[in-house]
Amino acid sequence: MTWSGRELSASGFESDTGVADPAVLAAAAQVADDPTSAAEETLLSALAGSRVLVPVVAAGERVVLPAGRVADNVAEMATPTIVGPDGRRALPVFTGVEALARWDRAARPVPMTPDRAAQAAISESCDVLLLDLGSDHAVVLRPSMLFALAMQRPWRPAHLDPHVLDAVARAVQGEPDVQRHTCEAGDQPGTGVMRIVLTLREGLSHAEAEAVATRIGERLATDGELRVRVDGLAFRVTTG
Repeated sequence: MTWSGRELSASGFESDTGVADPAVLAAAAQVADDPTSAAEETLLSALAGSRVLVPVVAAGERVVLPAGRVADNVAEMATPTIVGPDGRRALPVFTGVEALARWDRAARPVPMTPDRAAQAAISESCDVLLLDLGSDHAVVLRPSMLFALAMQRPWRPAHLDPHVLDAVARAVQGEPDVQRHTCEAGDQPGTGVMRIVLTLREGLSHAEAEAVATRIGERLATDGELRVRVDGLAFRVTTG
């Protein structure tokens, strides 16, 4: 097929040298060292204004030839996805060619804006993004982060997200036994678990208190927008 008459459309990355964004590297290193909500928020903010490299690798198949000979027929390139021990699918992305080459020197870098990479991950049924896999600052970008990037909206920790706080308030509103509630970060940094602390009136049995928390959890589960903003929920129940 001749080149005559064909055109290449601009990609927006013509001047990209493949060097990692220093702000993203610094933020990723901070999260890897101490995954506080503030550090994660800084990383997502820096990443949203940068670009990532999505690896493309050769996808071949083994062909059996006459006389029992075997040959590898490499005809296509594909974006790899990884399945973790917990069954979650992940799309690896990289800050620069150096980090990509450290992971796989044969992989070809495809520059993308983070929102496009996140949208591609979702279309491939991936749950998370793996940033700079194989490096000492590797970070797992959880589902809430993945959807925030894909939707081009700022990421907030769940316990500080106004939409989440409003949804929890609505879910609690119909429970007369709840005297007050608060939302706070869970005990394990880097997991994205939000804890809802319920203060119930005195005199409730264990089963009644458990039923209150269950009803609130079920109401929250019907909020599709909340589900993509919260990576995990935990409850703590106290009495007034």
